Amino acid sequence: MDPIANPFSPGAGSPPPELVGRAGILEEARILLGRIKVRRPEKSILLTGLRGVGKTVLLNEIERLAIQEGYRTLALEAHEDKSLAAMLVPPLRKLLHELDRIAGAGNKAKRGLAVLKGFINGVRLTVHGVEVGLDIEAETGAADSGDLESDLPNLFMAVAEAAAERGIPVALLIDELQYFTPNELSALIMAMHKMQQSRMPFVLLGAGLPILPGLAGESKSYAERLFSFPKIGALCEADAKKAVSDPTRAVGVDIEPDALDEIFQLTQGYPYFLQEWGYQSWNHAMASPITLADVRSATARVIARLDENFFRVRFDRLTPGEKRFMRAMAGLGPGAHRSSAIADALHLKLSSLGPARANLIRKGMIYSPAHGDMAFTVPLFDEFMRRVMP
Repeated sequence: MDPIANPFSPGAGSPPPELVGRAGILEEARILLGRIKVRRPEKSILLTGLRGVGKTVLLNEIERLAIQEGYRTLALEAHEDKSLAAMLVPPLRKLLHELDRIAGAGNKAKRGLAVLKGFINGVRLTVHGVEVGLDIEAETGAADSGDLESDLPNLFMAVAEAAAERGIPVALLIDELQYFTPNELSALIMAMHKMQQSRMPFVLLGAGLPILPGLAGESKSYAERLFSFPKIGALCEADAKKAVSDPTRAVGVDIEPDALDEIFQLTQGYPYFLQEWGYQSWNHAMASPITLADVRSATARVIARLDENFFRVRFDRLTPGEKRFMRAMAGLGPGAHRSSAIADALHLKLSSLGPARANLIRKGMIYSPAHGDMAFTVPLFDEFMRRVMP
């Protein structure tokens, strides 16, 4: 059928599969945004789940809800090679300048800029070797010690006070939270603790891999009182089929039940894969309805696209030793596996796995769902590893 009319194309207008079955999470976010806006206490939301379950799409939808509620939003994505301070300074500077330009009594925005200047000086922030600065005199003693755990709460307080003075709530949205160092995560938790204690109109909404609740708990024991950690998983069979059939029917095209069965079996209900199989099945079909034969003829193309774009970009970041570790895991089949079984597959002592295992966890490739167990953070990665390393 006409590829231009493909309802699974990005921006095609149909709700993406990632939002099907997520009404409960979005309602929780609406309640949170509403309560923070009127300065009532509520736990911030940190979404957790594997790759491909739609955390980023959900976070983007929550940002849209926040904007509708009158929030100023700061959207960031954490990286292994970029500090929390370097990520925060540009959007906070922009926000404070915007607040300073809004007509109204008070000078909290100017003070916020002065505190931000002190923060920049304290952490000696540079970007690409160039020192970052502000054309304003720094406020001494507020957030300029260079100790992130001490400075970040004071910086957030200055920003929140400036926003509150203008009657504007602020939502900080951070994806890939697991990439922050322990010190950065601790500072962020302490800053949000201060926001909650002070009833400031400043909220954190984030997303990360399943290791995130453990990392937060290890950083600060009170993290569970500050955050809820909704688990975002694969869709159930009914929702998965709805995520595929509704977009096609919205444009007058049916899909046969056995074709839906095949797509669910192949994707295991993961939204990213549902989008890919829906997209290619549409392109392979000659007419309505989309059949089982259409899905099967599209599968080779889907797998090639996933291998090239979804899996390969992660595989290429691995060292040879890490690839061998991942291939040994894949050889044990789907699901979680004991570290001892991986060591046996590699003919190594369990103690020698430590460095590779730690690096793979840091790179977000594996996680520990239970003590002594290891599992892939990327669904179907075991199948890819068997293909790429026969």
